Order: sequence, then C-alpha cells, then structure tokens
Amino acid sequence: MALRSNESEHAMATDYDAPRKQEEESPADSLEALQASRSGNAQTAVIDVEENDTAEGIDLPGADLSNEELTVIVVPEQSDEFTCSSCFLVRHRSQVAREKDGLKYCRDCEG
Repeated sequence: MALRSNESEHAMATDYDAPRKQEEESPADSLEALQASRSGNAQTAVIDVEENDTAEGIDLPGADLSNEELTVIVVPEQSDEFTCSSCFLVRHRSQVAREKDGLKYCRDCEG
C-alpha cells in the first residue's frame, strides 16, 4: 500500500508538551464580569441535601478511626457451606473441588 505524496508531505506531529499561547483575558472572562452577568436573570442550581447527608458520613483517606467501634453480626457456617483450606473463604458445598485429609479446597484455589 503506497501513500500519496501529498499526504506524507503534509502530515505533521503535534507537540503536546510545547508551551501554549496565553491569550489575554477578555473582560467577559473575569470573575466579576461573570458574576455581574449572572446576577440579573440567571438561574441558580438547587442541590437536594438530606438531613442525614453530613460530613460525618464521609471517610477520608488516612483518617484516624482508632476510637471507632465496628459492630458486625457473625453468622456461623451453615450445613451446606465449607471453609476452603487454602483461601479460607466460606463457600457453598457445590464449590468443593477436592477433599484431602479432611481438608476441602474450592474450585478457585484448585483451578
């Protein structure tokens, strides 16, 4: 497949790392001008905030949770379940792939 001479001569790569030209700020782009233009007949967005939505419900990365208590209900292993001896996850008995020396292994670990 041959390229036409016109296409190969005019194709130019774009340098995305090159500094961009800074255009002078127009008066309409200033914060004061935008606020002034919106203050007359602009519609404001309404945010629906429930009473339960507070900043306390947000966990920040690195937050100190040492004084927090976690309440979990532990359900014992059911009669149709087993604990894999490799990954220690509780699986349904249909997931048993191998049983050796009384230890059961799931399909994921044996796969």
